[in-house]
Amino acid sequence: MTPQSKKVLEEIQVRKSSKEKRAFRAWLTKELEAAGWTVREEGSFFAGHNVIAGDPERAKVLYTAHYDTQAVLPFPNFITPRNAGIYVAFQALICVVFFAMIAVAEGITLSVVRAMGGRDLLPLIMSLVSVVLCGFFVWWMFFGKANKHTANDNTSGVITLLETALTLLPEDRDKVCLVFFDNEERGMLGSANFASKRKRVKQETLVLNFDCVSNGESIQFFPTKILRKDEKTLQTIEKAFIPLGGKEVEVYRGGGIYPSDNVSFKRACGVCALKKKKFYYMDRIHTSKDTVFMEENIELLRCGCLDLAKELEA
Repeated sequence: MTPQSKKVLEEIQVRKSSKEKRAFRAWLTKELEAAGWTVREEGSFFAGHNVIAGDPERAKVLYTAHYDTQAVLPFPNFITPRNAGIYVAFQALICVVFFAMIAVAEGITLSVVRAMGGRDLLPLIMSLVSVVLCGFFVWWMFFGKANKHTANDNTSGVITLLETALTLLPEDRDKVCLVFFDNEERGMLGSANFASKRKRVKQETLVLNFDCVSNGESIQFFPTKILRKDEKTLQTIEKAFIPLGGKEVEVYRGGGIYPSDNVSFKRACGVCALKKKKFYYMDRIHTSKDTVFMEENIELLRCGCLDLAKELEA
């Protein structure tokens, strides 16, 4: 792994506040320019600021990853891209717990207000309690204390792009554009803004989006509905990304949904690392337990990105 990637893993895992993001973008731009890339920032106050290395209009493939990091939460974002039922059930469980906490708070408030003889104000106070609690939980998820441990989500994706950028052969650089997206954790705002400005890229260009690729033995590619119809391209991806060190690599053709910046594009793959017991899953992310970084996963993906660039026609 390059010294730049080691620095990100060891020193720059937190990229949440405006100041932290700005410092990271400045450092990243400096390193990429030193390696010979043409780099620019693009964005807005609302959408955030993306870092773009290369020319997205000329590139045959976009390698992308979000660099922003999330608030630390008491529960993981448990993702099962190949099993929508389990994913929906887990999200429903979180909602049940959330509303149960509101119900408990309302019950306590009800008892206090009755004891104080404020029955006339009871409807207003109960409504305020619900609004305040809902607002607090939303604020916590989007603007709460930064998670200091982001090895998988998404320091792993950032390092995948960085390793690719620093080792890609000069003759293949015109085929590739690397985009580090901002504000994925706030609703994929950075990628949506990027895609909205480039209709042809959004509709036609191949995009591989790396998000949470360092904690799991199975590297999985989830193509969009349109890309699943392009068997030639899927086979080209499979040829480039070869399993190494006992890892499994699969371009999944059975549908599946991976909720990341890939959804902003029509011909894209969401790329992630999954664990497997009775089903494929991802855990630990958005919590202090997001500390697992399998360097062999990054090496597999780096080699695949380089080989895919060679395979694509100039």
